[in-house]
Amino acid sequence: MSIEVKVPVLGESVSEATVGQWLKQPGEAVALDEPIASLETDKVAVEVPSPVAGIMGAHVAAEGDTVAVGAVLGMIETSGVAAAAPSPAAAPAAAAAPAPAAVADDAAALSPAVRRAVLEHGIDPATVRGTGKDGRLTKEDVLAAAVAKQAAPAPVVAAPAPAPVPVVAVSGGRNEERVKMTRLRQTIAKRLKQAQETAAMLTTFNDVDMSAVMEARAKYKDVFEKKHGVKLGLMSFFAKASVLALKDIPSVNAQMQGPEGAQEIVYFDYVDISVAVSAPNGLVVPVVRDVDKMSFAGIEKAIAEYGKKARDGTLTMADMAGGTFTISNGGVFGGLMSTPIINPPQSAVLGLHRIEDRPVVRDGQIVVRPMMYIALSYDHRIIDGREAVTALKTIKEAIEDPTRLLIDM
Repeated sequence: MSIEVKVPVLGESVSEATVGQWLKQPGEAVALDEPIASLETDKVAVEVPSPVAGIMGAHVAAEGDTVAVGAVLGMIETSGVAAAAPSPAAAPAAAAAPAPAAVADDAAALSPAVRRAVLEHGIDPATVRGTGKDGRLTKEDVLAAAVAKQAAPAPVVAAPAPAPVPVVAVSGGRNEERVKMTRLRQTIAKRLKQAQETAAMLTTFNDVDMSAVMEARAKYKDVFEKKHGVKLGLMSFFAKASVLALKDIPSVNAQMQGPEGAQEIVYFDYVDISVAVSAPNGLVVPVVRDVDKMSFAGIEKAIAEYGKKARDGTLTMADMAGGTFTISNGGVFGGLMSTPIINPPQSAVLGLHRIEDRPVVRDGQIVVRPMMYIALSYDHRIIDGREAVTALKTIKEAIEDPTRLLIDM
């Protein structure tokens, strides 16, 4: 009996996706709820589980195809599954490709990101030592094994690859590589361009003396991590400081909604902060909700969990939905200054940058302090310049005197 595998409901306002990768090939055994394909939506990658146990049948949609919600992706054959055994014709193929079989056996123990990396690089997970929790395999373990495999001496042969690989120029050669944009990357491009075209976007800058925050982190980091099981980072300080600014300047925590000519400004009495996270397929902005009610530890735990999910490719549509304000930390990559782009329909985004020692004047004396440039890009249709400058100044003052964060000043 043939069972259709259909594109599942992908989330509110998401009507189609792109077939990113088939995780099961025709003829392979499939367990109930085992992922058989991954779909790329506008925001996240979604794995499609098998509705039944059986044998993978025909792929109705190919990798790279655009498919609508409810469309048929492929077929699962359930007839004679219990007695199913490799046919003589299939035996050589199975013997020639032990890695996919090993992946199928260990599928339950591998995260989606690790499973994709194993399949992509042809790595047998049984031969790789896991460095994750309880010895579990991580994506980094697989990538390291792939690099070691490529570095091993081997005859140079020209073999077709299943996916585009980096092209290395040799002896003055000039090479080009053409790769189709993923749906996520297309959506990022579309939304960022939309923000530039629709919002009256301006950016105001300030600089922050990070001495007090760095001293607090150095003093309490060990105790904090021991008590809460998470490191005390910078993001919780800036998230708390942003809450003070958004409460004082409500327009920075507002959005313009409605059709052209009949638009309304919606003010939120809660603070949901979108935190920009770099994922393998592009920048994503999961939302930490009710930050105004959270502790430092709660914020750090939420951000750490989202970072892990972004690396593993397990972020969901619910993780990405909403958000009233965004914080983007380009400083982790060494950025000195930038003009961050608003995340529509939000009206403002805070950009953080690298910390570096710079000479500043304090009490008439030139001293060296760890300084950071911060930037607030805002929609001038909603936020006046005075409000934007005041909000950024509030963040600066709270970071330079973290006591304000404790007494809500």
